[in-house]
Amino acid sequence: MPRHTAVPASDFARNFAKYQDEAIAKKVINVTSHGRIVGAYLSAAEFAHYESLKRREREILIVGDLDEDTIASIEAAEYGVEPK
Repeated sequence: MPRHTAVPASDFARNFAKYQDEAIAKKVINVTSHGRIVGAYLSAAEFAHYESLKRREREILIVGDLDEDTIASIEAAEYGVEPK
């Protein structure tokens, strides 16, 4: 797991512009309170990557519970081709 800059919440709030610029280069700024991470500030590129990953999360399905349309869609799917 990559190391990210960790910043106390009070410092982050007082120097937001500095950390906003730093996030562009480092991608993620972890915000801490009393030594533990309470949040993070992401660069726009890192946030777009996060959103992409969230869209691609997998859902567990039981084949016997699928309707015919879903089964037909799975059978017609092509590897590496985004669904329409």
